[in-house]
Amino acid sequence: MLTLAQEIGRIQNHHLYGTVRGIQGLLLEISGIEHHTSIGSRLIIDGRSGQRVVCEVVGFRDNTLLAMPYNALDGIGIGCKAYLQQSETVLRPSNAWLGRVINAFGEPIDGKGPIGEGLHAVSVKASPPLASTRQRVGSKIDLGVRALNSFASCCEGQRMGIFAGSGVGKSVLMSMISRYSSAEVNVIGLIGERGREVQEFIEDDLGPEGLARSVVIVATSDESALMRRQAAYATMAVSEYFRDQGAHVMCLMDSITRFAMAQREIGLAGGEPPTSKGYTPTVFSELPRLLERAGPGPKGVGNITGLFTVLVDGDDHNEPVADAVRGILDGHIVMERAIAERGRYPAINVLKSVSRTMPACNSGHENLLIREAKRYLSIYNDMEEMIRLGAYRPGTNPEVDAAIQYFAPFEEFLGQWKEDSSTLPETYQLMEQILMMGPAAEALTAAQVA
Repeated sequence: MLTLAQEIGRIQNHHLYGTVRGIQGLLLEISGIEHHTSIGSRLIIDGRSGQRVVCEVVGFRDNTLLAMPYNALDGIGIGCKAYLQQSETVLRPSNAWLGRVINAFGEPIDGKGPIGEGLHAVSVKASPPLASTRQRVGSKIDLGVRALNSFASCCEGQRMGIFAGSGVGKSVLMSMISRYSSAEVNVIGLIGERGREVQEFIEDDLGPEGLARSVVIVATSDESALMRRQAAYATMAVSEYFRDQGAHVMCLMDSITRFAMAQREIGLAGGEPPTSKGYTPTVFSELPRLLERAGPGPKGVGNITGLFTVLVDGDDHNEPVADAVRGILDGHIVMERAIAERGRYPAINVLKSVSRTMPACNSGHENLLIREAKRYLSIYNDMEEMIRLGAYRPGTNPEVDAAIQYFAPFEEFLGQWKEDSSTLPETYQLMEQILMMGPAAEALTAAQVA
């Protein structure tokens, strides 16, 4: 909790205010304090019915500043006073935030009463650590999901994207990782989430055990673009706080696409030109600034392992946001609707998923297991249509026969109910058992002898 002296020090001894001169959609034109503000400054506007609306400066035009609201503009009109609150948006996280659900301003929304604030303020728009000061990625982290532990192994401080269309299971996969991973702290950002699903995610998917070591930041789809963007920044700021305490943090954000959409709304309102699919240039400059904040921390502190879901538009994995995010992150997990439609969850296409820390993070034996498994899965994938149509005759090709033999066991291996977890040793042991039941046993035995 803050001391009385610190609380007094935060009180402003004077107020600067301007006047609302124009309103166009969600864009406010304010004059009188344009020389005292900058991009990102926060204003509070007194409405005519007594309500107060928080706004943020998003641009300047002639002798007026342009601001967008964090909430509805009902009651705001020409002539309303706009007070300058502070020049930079900050949060004051503390360990008391664990187990709590907060909004983009760090205010509790879980009905559990006030939340303790820390002594030190952290900027929600902090810069990423300098590349020269960062540690390298750490050892392999247990994600608790067989498909990821084996075919897309993740290291401490790595950043991965989960790419999928709507309704394919991104949120469920994220909840499994948050519940079963070996990370010390989870910071979960639900950006633009459906309102009815938030409580389901917290109670059913995350559960009491997962929530106890998590901070959940929520901005639902009905909230303003500024609130959704702010929630993404707040998620990274809270992650950085726990990282600087020396913790290994798992930062999960669902979804980075809605952050990009929010930034597009803000950019278009501020007069930016639309580019690819209507996204403004600041979208593609803000994405790396946000995502680079995750990763290994400077020497002497912890790290942030980042998993960010990407909602691919129309199941197009090459749409602009997906393409930009894939180039920034250290790997991508691809989920496909066709796999979900045949009843295998999580619907991960392991042949299209890539972890850039593999194979360096694995032992030689683990790499051999993965290589053999991928080889037979790839052979089956190439021949799948012919097999399903009955056009392939068994005995024609021994490798295809082996791939058919392995297909069902590997489908069962890759499927996993959200209530189940699988550790790294269990994952590789089960994979080896499957491979030893077929032709791959000879290659594995020869490698062990060598």
